Amino acid sequence: MKTDIQIAQECKMEEITSIAERYGIDKEYLEAYGKYKAKVNDSLYESLKDKKDGKLVLVTAINPTPAGEGKTTTTIGLAQALNLLNKKTFAALREPSLGPCMGIKGGAAGGGYAQVVPMEDINLHFTGDLHAMTCAHNLLSAMIDNHLQQGNELNINPTKIMWKRALDMNDRALRNIVVGLGGSSEGVPREDGFMITVASEVMAIVCLSENITDLKQRLGNIIIGYNYSNEAVYARDLNAHGAMAALLKEAVKPNLVQTLEHTPAFVHGGLFANIAHGCNSVKATKLALKLADIVVTEAGFGADLGAQKFFDIKCRKAGLKPDAVVLVATIRALKYNGGVPKDALSTENVEAVKAGFVNLQKHIENLQKYKVPVVVALNSFTLDTPAEIAFVKSKCEEMGADFAESKVWESGGNGGLALAEKLLETLDNKKSDFTLLYPDDMPVEKKIETVCKEIYGAKSIIISQKAKTKLRQVKKLRLENLPVCIAKTQYSLSDDPKLLGRPEGFDVTIKDINISNGAGFIVALAGDIMTMPGLPKIPAANTIDIDENGNISGLF
Repeated sequence: MKTDIQIAQECKMEEITSIAERYGIDKEYLEAYGKYKAKVNDSLYESLKDKKDGKLVLVTAINPTPAGEGKTTTTIGLAQALNLLNKKTFAALREPSLGPCMGIKGGAAGGGYAQVVPMEDINLHFTGDLHAMTCAHNLLSAMIDNHLQQGNELNINPTKIMWKRALDMNDRALRNIVVGLGGSSEGVPREDGFMITVASEVMAIVCLSENITDLKQRLGNIIIGYNYSNEAVYARDLNAHGAMAALLKEAVKPNLVQTLEHTPAFVHGGLFANIAHGCNSVKATKLALKLADIVVTEAGFGADLGAQKFFDIKCRKAGLKPDAVVLVATIRALKYNGGVPKDALSTENVEAVKAGFVNLQKHIENLQKYKVPVVVALNSFTLDTPAEIAFVKSKCEEMGADFAESKVWESGGNGGLALAEKLLETLDNKKSDFTLLYPDDMPVEKKIETVCKEIYGAKSIIISQKAKTKLRQVKKLRLENLPVCIAKTQYSLSDDPKLLGRPEGFDVTIKDINISNGAGFIVALAGDIMTMPGLPKIPAANTIDIDENGNISGLF
């Protein structure tokens, strides 16, 4: 069986100018990075701003399991299938992080015959967006410590600096560090730490900014910490936002690539909906909507995280109104949620599917609360049985969700035709009446409680004393109108990764609150969540290699 990278390397890509031309993008709007990838400048959107938007379709999934769900693969395959049906379609995806690529999750370019290419470039550095974000983030860190060293005119309290450093790599040893050691000329000693770049507020700001002016304002609004009078200190107080924006001037432009079947795709913005907002950029999505009849986009991890944040943060901020949601599930994952161990998932077990269906059921219910039509995409495996599939189909349809099988990993766009046809039927016959989960003026604590109860199914929330102190700061700063971004394990609807299926009667513990004022949301940390992941015992980097001809192997 061919690996993903082998399939990708066999693809005969078209030059990106040809892909762009077919979708009405003149080469004057392109900034090429070689033959097969390009950035698109802002003037293209300006030339299209009066054009009617296409339909917006979100692809999300049930909670991830070791069996795999295939959300990105489904997104790409569905876009390919829609184009085969003569629907002018664009994919809008998130950029991979080097942390997962070198760690355990792998890349974010899809799989099998539903991939974006050049796969190696996209997974390794791409156009340098994440590095630019890392530099901008760490420039602010350097300016904070330099300000302390040069006399601390702003009276910043070193024990109340909230801005950590960033690195686009899983490195647990950097979670908690001390900087400024070595004597008085080497800086002011203080505790610090690193987060992974895709969890950085800079990443969220790039994803949510509409233009350079908006970008600079958001960067200036970053709260870096507090002074000795417990007043907020902003990035603009250090005059850091202009230089940060300069470092990001290319990173804010959407990246145009293609799928294996030459469907255009914008790959722009960060992943990780467990510790971030987990969506691609607003600019990429809005531009795609001007260029296509249908835009298929994705959000990170399960619908309890990615879809919820897509709706209540990205759509709220950008004024987007999705027309349908595709919810990806697998028989294997349902069995796993039903208590079957990983090594027994290939054996028919309808009872386990019934037991595990409760996870899919909860996600359908959650999505329906936003009043958007739902299509369940069953990502097929060869050992799925007719009885197992029939049960899932009947239960989904009982709940008012449409259903289709998807075989895009194995067959690309042709394997997604049934799903594409079902989606088109849904778009034609079911109207979206998109509704947010909570209003802007709801208190932040109540917003957190609403998400935990309505989406996760929690009995109640427990707010730590540390988090309560931060909530008082939110109120003092008059930021209660901001939406909430809950950082939570992706493996469970609860904040405990061991609770599979559909947990009930549990509490969610909010351990801390971070104010992402520039991005425009409040981060609530639930359970034991890390913003700097670590590498596994045997990282994926062990198998990645390059030969004397420059051919890369081991990526997935």
